[in-house]
Amino acid sequence: MELLVSAINLEETKEAILGGADILDVKNPKEGSLGANFPWVIKEIKDYVGEDIIVSTTIGDVPYKPGTVSLAALGSAVSGSNYVKVGLYGTKNYDEALEVMNAVSKTINDYDKNITVVSCGYADASNIGSVLPEDIPLVAKDSSSDIAMLDTYVKDGRRLTDYMTTEQLEHFVNKSHDLGLKVALAGSVNKEDVGMLKEINCDIMGVRGCVCSGGDRNKGTIDHELVQDLKANI
Repeated sequence: MELLVSAINLEETKEAILGGADILDVKNPKEGSLGANFPWVIKEIKDYVGEDIIVSTTIGDVPYKPGTVSLAALGSAVSGSNYVKVGLYGTKNYDEALEVMNAVSKTINDYDKNITVVSCGYADASNIGSVLPEDIPLVAKDSSSDIAMLDTYVKDGRRLTDYMTTEQLEHFVNKSHDLGLKVALAGSVNKEDVGMLKEINCDIMGVRGCVCSGGDRNKGTIDHELVQDLKANI
């Protein structure tokens, strides 16, 4: 299982890499769960890491606006991203989510077929009116995405496992794998979840809060020792 660590700037990037992160994710928590960072921040980080580590970027908790989202995806790619991650917040169902992800996949494939496209849903989707978790694998497959992902939208202390049981998460993983997709799981997961995530064959564990000082994704900063400790457990 690979470890994805979400950083907000170059300083945090250095800490994440020092700690042994496999994938460096660039996001902006001030703008939400999958808040988008600025192109110049992505470029600065990509210029620093080069090809030594995979750079993933979030393009936001996006609205149901395929054109707007595809432009954001292109901005992410041009800035140096290897993975483009789309938070399907404003899409209410499979059809809307598919329309958005089709636009993203076409945009990215036209630019660079080597870039990985990530369709991300939310475990708490029923609370926010978004496309349901069980639809995400099919959205990802039918849009030619590469990875099906789940996170949580509301960051209030509740975690991925507060919304979905181990059996539901395992079903999500198995369904995605059967469709030829990799799976990433996030949502305030931490060291205590490593065993379960490995048991259900999750491919990528996504974190921020648990590797930040004070365990705070917003006010804390990434600490390489916390990353090292988590990586050792994986």
